[in-house]
Amino acid sequence: MTDIPKTQWAQVFESHNGPLEYKQIPVPTPGPDEVLVNIKYTGVCHTDLHAWQGDWPLDVKLPLVGGHEGAGVVVALGEMAGQNGRVKLGDHAGVKWLNGSCLSCDFCEASDEPLCAKASLSGYTVDGTFQQYCVAKAAHVSIIPKDVPLDAVAPILCAGITVYKGLKESGAKPGQCVAIVGAGGGLGSLALQYAKAMGLQTLAIDAGDDKRKMCEELGARAFVDFSKSSNLVEDVKKASPDGLGPHAVILLAVSEKPFQQAADYVRARGSVVCIGLPAHASLKADVFSTVTKMINIKGSYVGNRRDGAEAIDFFARGLINAPYKVAGLSELPKVFELMKAGKIAGRYVLDTSK
Repeated sequence: MTDIPKTQWAQVFESHNGPLEYKQIPVPTPGPDEVLVNIKYTGVCHTDLHAWQGDWPLDVKLPLVGGHEGAGVVVALGEMAGQNGRVKLGDHAGVKWLNGSCLSCDFCEASDEPLCAKASLSGYTVDGTFQQYCVAKAAHVSIIPKDVPLDAVAPILCAGITVYKGLKESGAKPGQCVAIVGAGGGLGSLALQYAKAMGLQTLAIDAGDDKRKMCEELGARAFVDFSKSSNLVEDVKKASPDGLGPHAVILLAVSEKPFQQAADYVRARGSVVCIGLPAHASLKADVFSTVTKMINIKGSYVGNRRDGAEAIDFFARGLINAPYKVAGLSELPKVFELMKAGKIAGRYVLDTSK
């Protein structure tokens, strides 16, 4: 492809909490089973902040180009990448957290690719989407319908897929009630919408009148303000349809305390699904009540390839609206500061041309 430049603009850091450098770097060349995507827009996820700060007990590639919610156009194919016709030049495609996996281990063969021991992670173990051109395994990029705006769909590539997967993992059935903890945030606002589209009732847990208003507008049957509650466990139970508590809890919080409370208010035979990843946090639950109530406590990681396709399809059919603001790629440090201060409603999407 003669129109692919030799260099590109990217955000790079060489050490945790080190300077974020907006600079030109070489455009990567896709390997035999990879594609090169011209990233037009990329969302900014809390995981990107964790990667920069070194919050998690996982090795991070350094220097690193972060980012894992990249939406763009396929501009080059490795020699094997287009053999089955799934990915073609000119396709609109999404580069997600799961950049690639071996496709042949026990987990990959069972459609649990995120658990592959050889998984590569965008913006963590391999360079991600805070650049104008990014490589990813052809088998793992998500094909995006060409009538879907690339800026609007970018947050779906991680936030949307992640909460959709968590709702599936909860086992909640249409008509049942799911509590969304952190419902007023970027992940929570999407979880409320996916839950509604899946036929579930939602109980929103967060703080503040602005978040209450947004959650109610997104269809929450009830809102519990944890900052005003003197007994959160009882208030959540009372807000559920029959007073017995929600059938499932989706934990999207970025602090530890909510993870210690959920097992106390979920109903018997209910599921507690942990998605948020507060740094250095622990999960605790009373053994006696966990056993006697037959509570299921589990983690939910990112979705597999099918989950990604389904989550994008919900969006393409107009059932999901991801609130976002657009900034330039050069403005990533400012976005991180707003994120650390808790001042972002919805999601920031970066325009890589700025």
